[in-house]
Amino acid sequence: MSAPDTLLAAAHAEVKAEIARTDTKTGLLLAFVGAVLAGSWAVAKDMPMNLPACIAGGLGMALLIAAAGLLLRSVRPNLGGGRHGFPLWATLTTDEITASLSNDGAAHIAGLSRIAVAKFTGLKRSVDLTCAGGALLILAALITAGGAA
Repeated sequence: MSAPDTLLAAAHAEVKAEIARTDTKTGLLLAFVGAVLAGSWAVAKDMPMNLPACIAGGLGMALLIAAAGLLLRSVRPNLGGGRHGFPLWATLTTDEITASLSNDGAAHIAGLSRIAVAKFTGLKRSVDLTCAGGALLILAALITAGGAA
């Protein structure tokens, strides 16, 4: 294997590993958001809350639901086709796949990198929404407990 081929193989492996790491983080955060939503609902449904607590809690829950939506979107499979990746490979023979990767390996890495960046961006935004939603839920709990009333 030549030096450029070795570099391409290393870059390809790095991008695939980054996609896997991002998907793992996304799955963990999705489980966390789901647990927070379920726990918050279980606690809030039995609590007498005033209007400010309902507003803060409702906004917090809405942000967590939006975060869950972003997380689901970032792990959603994209089978719409394209010039590279699984949808294309599913239509090719083994010889055509080998030729495609050897002739256009850099383009494949660029395509995978764009996928990784899109996934990472969705994860980053959902973390921000999760933090904001959690802060609003804490505010709602403080208002309900009388700490901010």
